Amino acid sequence: MRAGTGTATGAGAGTGRGAGPTVPAALGAAPPAPGRGPAVGVLAVLVASVLWGTTGTAATLAPDVGPLAIGAAAMGVGGLLQAATAWRLVRAHGAALRRRPGLVALGGLAVAVYPLAFYSSMHVAGVAVGTVVSLGSAPLAAALVERVVDGRRLSGRWVAAAATGLVGIVLLCLGKVLGGGSGPGVAGAGPGGAGSLLGIAWGLVAGLTYALYSWVAHRLMLGGVPSRAAMGAVFGVGGVLLLPVLAVTGAPLLASWGNAAVGAYMALVPMFVGYVLFGLGLAHVPVSTATTLTLLEPAVAAVLAVLVVGERLPAVGWAGTGLVVVCLVVLTVPVGAGAGRRLRRRRLLRWTP
Repeated sequence: MRAGTGTATGAGAGTGRGAGPTVPAALGAAPPAPGRGPAVGVLAVLVASVLWGTTGTAATLAPDVGPLAIGAAAMGVGGLLQAATAWRLVRAHGAALRRRPGLVALGGLAVAVYPLAFYSSMHVAGVAVGTVVSLGSAPLAAALVERVVDGRRLSGRWVAAAATGLVGIVLLCLGKVLGGGSGPGVAGAGPGGAGSLLGIAWGLVAGLTYALYSWVAHRLMLGGVPSRAAMGAVFGVGGVLLLPVLAVTGAPLLASWGNAAVGAYMALVPMFVGYVLFGLGLAHVPVSTATTLTLLEPAVAAVLAVLVVGERLPAVGWAGTGLVVVCLVVLTVPVGAGAGRRLRRRRLLRWTP
């Protein structure tokens, strides 16, 4: 799951802090009707999060396929599909992309590292913990990047929502530890000891790279590149970087129809469709808000891990899932018009729900 020359996201866009246009205006499109653009963005990110929440459970259906192969197939093939379907837009906006080669390369590298770290985290620590740590750390990483690079100030409401969501994912992790083994199909070292620590470390790497490529894509959009072209360029570079990994590790994907079906599902549904929706969302909401909304993914993953994979989640884990839902409600219920004007005058998030 935001650097270009002279641009910044949200409050840092334009020639001065808080002076920039909204993304639709930057793309030359008519601004959406009041409230509709953010609502579309929120819905797109939430649907993408539900699709992503199925990936850990899907991976357990191919237990003899390693996490590097799963990650390279899912994001590599999915990334190349994004590039292929957006090729005309990528070519049309090639000049804008070529003016930011370092930014596109950075985003592509983050795209390539993310799935390898994400699926390694789930493989080692289990579906629930791996997903929760990876996605739960992303909002903090996104906020740090936006604050340091873009000078964005975060509203108290966003901080409260993010804190609530992070408490929720901590409880989910605690629930996973109390719940016992990793469940069938997870070849990790179990919920305790060095295995879980390594899985958490991989999850933190995944969270950082997810926030990074989201930030890169959003910055490209604010620079005048449409969302599909920005996502197609960044994910195309990432997909090319993942091809050698897939060539070395991907043989088990062809060993059975079941394994091949899992690989195809991962590439086409969560990665391709999911990231098309995520790109749409990034065109309407700030990156820190989008990455916080994706806290829905670990909640979905935790429920599926219990119902399908057989992982155990005690009451404290379900309490964490509830806090994640509260976080999403706080983020998605609109503020009044007066409060919105006050936030804009104070140059907080360009769109704070």
